[in-house]
Amino acid sequence: MVRIIPKDDSVEPYRAPDLGWDGFVGDLIMNSPDHPTAPGDFRAEQGLATQVLIHLMTDRRVEESELRDGEENRGWFGDSFDQMEGEGPLGSRWWLLRRRSLYDGIEVDAQDYAIEALQPLIDQGAVARIEAVATADRNANRLDCVVSLYGRDGARIYQRKFENLWRQIDGVDSPLAG
Repeated sequence: MVRIIPKDDSVEPYRAPDLGWDGFVGDLIMNSPDHPTAPGDFRAEQGLATQVLIHLMTDRRVEESELRDGEENRGWFGDSFDQMEGEGPLGSRWWLLRRRSLYDGIEVDAQDYAIEALQPLIDQGAVARIEAVATADRNANRLDCVVSLYGRDGARIYQRKFENLWRQIDGVDSPLAG
């Protein structure tokens, strides 16, 4: 599981590097050579957005009963046997929706899968509340999901619309933009 390390005022906080996602591969993002404080170093300016991207766009392993005939399980195989105490599997089950029709209730499944995937952010104290609102446009064969995260003071600290989950899972130009 990816952990967010709380800031200790006595030392410089560790900031996880930002990840880029091209729809197939995630990679670390580097600062430009003219970056004011860390030229050529890993970019670490969108930590929360990176964590959301990791949790939602990583395929979570599922129970065999959740797979359709002929479908192979995905996700980190280590989640099958190498979880520490109190640790859950990494990723979301959004990938289960990718090859399905827009059935009645798919919005609830998409919302539940997003909240389940992001629960570690609450467990670690990075956010206080998660909200996910999915909408299906059956005429356009489209499923969108807006994910919002809230801090302890109740203020929204993150919001992103994941448009057309099938397209978002299969190819995103700038997942951390916007």
